[in-house]
Amino acid sequence: VQLVESGGGLVQPGGSLTLSCAASGLTFTFSSYAMSWYRQAPGKERELVARITSGGGVTSYAESVKGRFTISRDNAKNTVYLQMNSLKIEDTAVYYCNAQIAMNYWGKGTLVTVSS
Repeated sequence: VQLVESGGGLVQPGGSLTLSCAASGLTFTFSSYAMSWYRQAPGKERELVARITSGGGVTSYAESVKGRFTISRDNAKNTVYLQMNSLKIEDTAVYYCNAQIAMNYWGKGTLVTVSS
């Protein structure tokens, strides 16, 4: 399984970004995988940001991003998204895509920098 993140970059506080994660080389259909976004800020542990179930019907978020971030998936495109609004300096991190079905698969990450 290969996961490739894109969409990171530099944005000012209060701005928005949309991250994408394209999956390929899947053993099962993309819709079978629970998909998540994690992030890791400098000097900190990796943390779960948002998760969407394999069916796409249930989403969950870290308290720190609730109301600002939205996770979604397009099973026809084998892609999961993370819409990030009202970005804060503390959202600066490398964002990783995760696919889960019996085991975890990870992308290499995309850097999001929130700075004025």
